[in-house]
Amino acid sequence: MRFIINQKPNMVSANVMKFLTGKLLLYDELNLEPKQVMELTAQKMLRKTPAIIQNKYTHTCLRCNNRKVSLFGKIPCAKCNKEHIYCRHCIMMGRVMVCEHLYEWSGPDFTWPKTSNPCKWSGTLTKDQNKAAQRIIHAISQQERELLLWAVTSSGKTEMLFPGITYALQHGLRICIATPRVDVVRELLPRLKRAFPKIEIEALYGGSESKLGISQLIIATTHQLFRYKQAFDLMIIDEIDAFPYHKDKSLPFATNRAVKASGTIIYLTATPRSNYLKKIRNQSLPHIFIPRRYHDKPLPIPQYMLAFNLEKQMRQKQLPKTFINWYELQQQKGSSRQLLIFVPTIALAEQLAKTHKTYFQRFQKSIDFVHAEDKDRELKVNKFRKNKLQILITTTILERGVTFPSVDVVVLDAGHEVFDTAALVQISGRVGRHPKDPDGHVLFIHDGKTRAMITAVKSLQEMNKRAGFK
Repeated sequence: MRFIINQKPNMVSANVMKFLTGKLLLYDELNLEPKQVMELTAQKMLRKTPAIIQNKYTHTCLRCNNRKVSLFGKIPCAKCNKEHIYCRHCIMMGRVMVCEHLYEWSGPDFTWPKTSNPCKWSGTLTKDQNKAAQRIIHAISQQERELLLWAVTSSGKTEMLFPGITYALQHGLRICIATPRVDVVRELLPRLKRAFPKIEIEALYGGSESKLGISQLIIATTHQLFRYKQAFDLMIIDEIDAFPYHKDKSLPFATNRAVKASGTIIYLTATPRSNYLKKIRNQSLPHIFIPRRYHDKPLPIPQYMLAFNLEKQMRQKQLPKTFINWYELQQQKGSSRQLLIFVPTIALAEQLAKTHKTYFQRFQKSIDFVHAEDKDRELKVNKFRKNKLQILITTTILERGVTFPSVDVVVLDAGHEVFDTAALVQISGRVGRHPKDPDGHVLFIHDGKTRAMITAVKSLQEMNKRAGFK
């Protein structure tokens, strides 16, 4: 799609302003003809800067702020017929070469509309949810820079955001909801469209249908923020404790750059990491805490289940006898819950699903596996959501941000290093999310308790205690 600028000097179309306002783009991403780029640059409506600053011993990528020499490479440049360095760190967003420039819009900003009654959600917030919602509105209206919403899994965080998003849309503000996980983006999009049916909403992620990023309300993976600068009045970061956001310093950097100086950042988490807890204790980060689920039932507490020779069984791609005994007991009881089985590796997920397909068919249960690189990932998750698939073996990609009405959860080899405390808490939170089935089983199958397992269980117990459950 190419945009056309107006013929009058120093005048550009609303479409150009809408597309370029708040963007930080490579030349090939501008969607403009070469002549238009030259004219806008000459008129100082487009400001260009080198994409990479190259020094003798150090380099800096101005798109992702990468400064690690090991994350730069060299490759022949087809345009210059020379070998140039490029940034390997943000290559998933398109290659950035040292000979290229980044373009930033410096012309008149697009004015976003004010919508008087944008929210059509007919639900009712609980007392705790409404308290959080009002605090979010206060932060936006007072242009507070940061606010952390610490709310247990299945507390209804998305619904708590609706009043704040409504306030922003009523005042002509631009909003981004960003999250590290693609599955969370896909889950949020239909929910936001139902709640705000008259508002144009885009979902941006690798492989998404939409690429322009021209909506007033955008849902995106955090990597997409590399293409934005001073774009949003309200930035909501969901699952700030999730990988890779908490590990990759470039993502918080991109988040802060994408928000206007007068904008507000709302952080959402059920399991705040130590750096955020420290800020809370030091009173340097305003926060609000919600210890109860929206249906007012306690969080499920995981059950430890010891499996002897677990490491050997995992190598042989066999399900532990302790799991088999438990599963067959549930079938004897007539359990109709679906089953999510979390495993530490892609290879194990695939092999277990294939090896034990016949076993589960004895109980008239269909089984499949899913992981981050699975091309049918979205299809399989939707089948599971619609109960067309009864058992799904997964890596940690489904540890958070997805809701299934009635499931039990099993973590195989729960002591593996990929299952840290935050992951185990989030995995446990997949159970009991629906008011018609607020219970369910969470099993940590292990060959020795780890600190992460023990801390996760204690954390869930503490949350229930703080919520007033015995």
